[in-house]
Amino acid sequence: MNAPTLGQLATDTGAQVVGEPTLTISGLAPLDQAGEGQLAFLSNPLYLAQALASRAAAIVVSPRDLERIREQGHAEGRNWLVARDPYVCFARIAQQFDRAANTDHRTGIDPRASVSPDATVPASCYIGPNVVIEAGARLGERVRVLANGYIGAGAQVGDDTLIHANVSIYHGCVLGQRCIVHSGAVIGADGFGFAPDRRADGVEYVKIPQTGRAVLGNDVEIGANTAVDRGAMGDTVIEDGCKLDNQVQIAHNVRVGAHTVIAGCAAVAGSTKIGRFCMIGGSANFAGHLTIADGTIVSGGTSITKSIAQPGRHFTSVFPFLPHAEWERNAAIVRGLSKLRERVQQLEKRLRGQGTDTTTQNTEEKSS
Repeated sequence: MNAPTLGQLATDTGAQVVGEPTLTISGLAPLDQAGEGQLAFLSNPLYLAQALASRAAAIVVSPRDLERIREQGHAEGRNWLVARDPYVCFARIAQQFDRAANTDHRTGIDPRASVSPDATVPASCYIGPNVVIEAGARLGERVRVLANGYIGAGAQVGDDTLIHANVSIYHGCVLGQRCIVHSGAVIGADGFGFAPDRRADGVEYVKIPQTGRAVLGNDVEIGANTAVDRGAMGDTVIEDGCKLDNQVQIAHNVRVGAHTVIAGCAAVAGSTKIGRFCMIGGSANFAGHLTIADGTIVSGGTSITKSIAQPGRHFTSVFPFLPHAEWERNAAIVRGLSKLRERVQQLEKRLRGQGTDTTTQNTEEKSS
């Protein structure tokens, strides 16, 4: 595309121009690096001074921050794109520039790929070298499967989905439209299902066939080396708009509600249902068979072991870091809490007993 004007960007994003709408925007840059023709954004008031000193051609700001800038007498003679949420506005503009910069419009099947004659691959797709697409797989329009990708038998991939190199989509799994799956991700591996057969000499674990699917909605993004396991009998479901970071583990029969985001190294055990619009921090983990309400926020490193019924609450269980010597002292206190509790209970019991004797004595004195 040709370089857009500030006015065009305002129309596309629902923002408002304060300044020159015909100004051409040639690119995007951070506040402290932006120069002629470039657009930056201010979403945190802590960087207000940096915005005032920026050489950016225009800056995306909130109405409140623009008012602060006006109060300091720095608004005149500059160009502003005023948006309710500058971060989101800038993200949408960045998508436009990214699409324009992406010149990879290849189509067709690389001669080194192996595509079953029973697979459906439209001419608008691109299939890279060493890709394997099994029988019955169906790809939508403009799907791109990059080098060494694997699409299993009967799998379905929606329009405009991008599958990066070395991704495996197992048989029967479903990906919606406009998904992005990053390198090393595995969609539809077997869930961790084994029945313990306890015997006199120990336990043998008998595999339970995992016959469900992994189903991803539209606009889902899966990070590098993330695993979404298939269901044991029903499906594992990642609903529309979810974003999963790198190295996330989603176990069998989990359901993740629409527009939930999960940061790196988090793990969700089997059959847990996470609501819509949740925010899960890195390395958080969930026990199995839980139900988590919509809008729940879980801090990084937190372990969730019980269901959460009330929506919109924020949970944190991880202990803040400390200098090692101080941590050791606190750990020793924690180890002794059970003994301290017993001593407190004994003390309370003695005090209650003394209180009863005192009451009896007072009653007798009044009677006499």
